[in-house]
Amino acid sequence: MKSYYITTPIYYVNARPHLGHAYSTIVADTLKRFHKMLGEDARMQTGTDEHGDKIVKAATAAGVTPQAFVDDISSVFRNLWPQLGIENDGFIRTTDPEHKKAVQVLLQRLYDKGDIYFGEYGGHYCYGCERFYTEKELENGLCPQHLTKPEYISEKNYFFKMSKYQDALRQYILDHPDFIRPERYRNEALAMLEGGVLEDLCISRPKSRLTWGIELPFDKDYVSYVWFDALANYITALGWPDNENDESGNYRKYWPGEHLVAKDILKPHGIFWPTMLMAAGLPLYKHLNVHGYWLVKDTKMSKSLGNVVDPLKAAEHFGLDAFRYFLLREMNFGSDASYSPEAIITRVNADLANDLGNLFSRVLSMNAKYFESKVPALGNQLEADDILSETTDNAAANFVQLFGELRFSQALDALWTAIRAMNKYVDEQAPWTLAKSGDTERLGTVIRTLLENMYKVAYLIWPIMPASSATMQAQLGRPQGPLSEAALNDVLHYRMHLRTGLEIASSSNLFPRLEMEKEEAPAKPKKEKKAPAPKAAPAETGPKAPIEFTDFQKLDLRIGTILAAEQHPNADKLLRFDVDLGEEKPRQIVSGIAAHFKPEDLVGRKVVVVANLPPRKLRGLESQGMILTAEFDGGLSLLTADAPSGSSIA
Repeated sequence: MKSYYITTPIYYVNARPHLGHAYSTIVADTLKRFHKMLGEDARMQTGTDEHGDKIVKAATAAGVTPQAFVDDISSVFRNLWPQLGIENDGFIRTTDPEHKKAVQVLLQRLYDKGDIYFGEYGGHYCYGCERFYTEKELENGLCPQHLTKPEYISEKNYFFKMSKYQDALRQYILDHPDFIRPERYRNEALAMLEGGVLEDLCISRPKSRLTWGIELPFDKDYVSYVWFDALANYITALGWPDNENDESGNYRKYWPGEHLVAKDILKPHGIFWPTMLMAAGLPLYKHLNVHGYWLVKDTKMSKSLGNVVDPLKAAEHFGLDAFRYFLLREMNFGSDASYSPEAIITRVNADLANDLGNLFSRVLSMNAKYFESKVPALGNQLEADDILSETTDNAAANFVQLFGELRFSQALDALWTAIRAMNKYVDEQAPWTLAKSGDTERLGTVIRTLLENMYKVAYLIWPIMPASSATMQAQLGRPQGPLSEAALNDVLHYRMHLRTGLEIASSSNLFPRLEMEKEEAPAKPKKEKKAPAPKAAPAETGPKAPIEFTDFQKLDLRIGTILAAEQHPNADKLLRFDVDLGEEKPRQIVSGIAAHFKPEDLVGRKVVVVANLPPRKLRGLESQGMILTAEFDGGLSLLTADAPSGSSIA
């Protein structure tokens, strides 16, 4: 079985996790799941980076020892990932005894080879980055990451002969165009290598200045530079060096793997790490995959600015799978993206509620009404049926290709072409009209064609939205089975997956629409109580007072077709409808008629809608119009007319 190994950066524990950490880890999780779906033996690794100056400063500020501090923050990272649906196979800490020993083996190997030497160096040291900067790397004399003035430090240290491997690394990158991707970051790395002589890397800190680190095996007065220590985690987590020559061990099984990092740590991963591997005589990683920043109001997240997003709160508020979908869909991998509650709500409502959720809701409801929730037989197929299935097949193939290239947003957009095509197919084939005319065979073919194509989407969306995918597959009568290459090929290349007569779900409400929370208005000053006004006389029954024709003309009355109907999730007396008014997308309408009608009896019915009422929120759901009814003898009847959806009543 082919193996796949993906790592996140190991996160520095001087602060608690934020959206950027969550994005990297969720992407790694989706890549692991995607490769499992391809039938590969996929492993995902994450962890925490726990040495260095910043840890000591943060621990001192908190009034605890460095070990107690890193124990606390590391546990926060470890405990967060399962809550975000992440299934990492390993979690490494750089304070683990096995990691420390392995780093010392790596240091000793390079020292014995003559690639580490002792010397004196003076440079601009940024405590935030925990690294020295050259004059040309500074921007107006400031650290390019933290925009603070570094401290000039001159001290004796150990150095790694990184410059020795400059030409070899440059040639390797040129010979392997996808070694660092996207291309813009490959070009950045090449620019670092082609911009002059690559300086050797200071890989130690004197204990007189810092004791919180891994002691050098060849000099007990020094500890390892935090980046040299941290980068080695990608192989020490696999059991290196103990199993370096063991064919059955994790190192030989999974290395070389792939790394996933944010763009601010391109140089350590694109220059330091591969030259370290070259010096140690170890294979280089397959790919370095570099992503951009999440911005809040066009600004990088920062504790000092107070704009750091708590990923767990966001996932709990918007729904875990919706949150995961937004992150993968909204950011074009490699570029920056903007985060805001408004952006999530817009994306979720458009893609999940209106498109995917509406598709499952309306089709399952119609199948329940017309075929008692059993998968209907497939009759003679028309050109429209073949076109829909071909569209879905192409979308599925494009999704797999693009996702494998880390073009997540484009991959999901490709898959959504099938979902949008299915919704359009429903409108064009009008199952309610086929039912009314008694064309049961054609009606069954239409519903069956939809169900089969819906299953493909439900299966493929699993890496991004695992819980929702499993639910949708179960709703279609095919609970998720073992993942394999054969199972995926079956989904991609065959069109029949459901058994005729199989009982499936009668409804679906996976993705309810989200609403923006309105800020509470400031409390108004209390006014003096006035005497109660006299009660108005009860309204007279019978004919209403005459109105002008111009008043009647203000009403926008239209014919609509009910595409989906269900009980309001928060109110027994209300029903929620998706109504086709001849517009680009169905409207959501909430109506207090639950006591008089069963939702499943209303799908496909023509109704009269007041279409120009302002939207109104009813128990958490926005209603975009009103369905007209007639009252008689304590009962209700729907007003209707035999005309196409969207027809105006004049």
